Amino acid sequence: MKGLLLAITTLVVISACGSRPMLEPRPGGNPHLIDLSGNWVLRTGDEFSIGDEQTFRMPRTASRRQTETQLSRSKRRSKGSSVHLFLESGKALKVSQTDYGLFFSFDRAVVEEYSFGENRMVSIGPISAQRVSGWEGPSFVVETLDEDGHALTERWQIVDAALVRDITIAKGESVSFSKRQVFERE
Repeated sequence: MKGLLLAITTLVVISACGSRPMLEPRPGGNPHLIDLSGNWVLRTGDEFSIGDEQTFRMPRTASRRQTETQLSRSKRRSKGSSVHLFLESGKALKVSQTDYGLFFSFDRAVVEEYSFGENRMVSIGPISAQRVSGWEGPSFVVETLDEDGHALTERWQIVDAALVRDITIAKGESVSFSKRQVFERE
């Protein structure tokens, strides 16, 4: 009986160590009544690219298993990170805000919606990640965590009448990408 209990305890500990990391939820609401809405233009020189790993090709007629295998190979080439696929950007930005969330429209094409206090799974094709969003003081923070533990953190705030976006991609304490973008009111 002791051996069985030891084996079960060992399996529980091993499975806990290998479990997927999770993000802590952020509170809902907008306690400081910050308003990020408006039409914004990216300041020249604040564009970015995180390299070839930002894109991947999905076969048009591949089965789900073939697609997952191809994405798995792509993730190995890009050091295991798929969280960068959830990073959007553009030169023109329209931010719409309600009492419950924010809508970011990049170059009039891509719209991202974030609810205050959001905690949900998001996906692009077969790639899934946990997303949490909410206010941290005067900053609106969006965190997206892929299944390998890579976290994309976007922090939005008004600084000197400009909309500032700080972007970080990290795994634990190891930062692989960091960029600040400044948008000026149009």
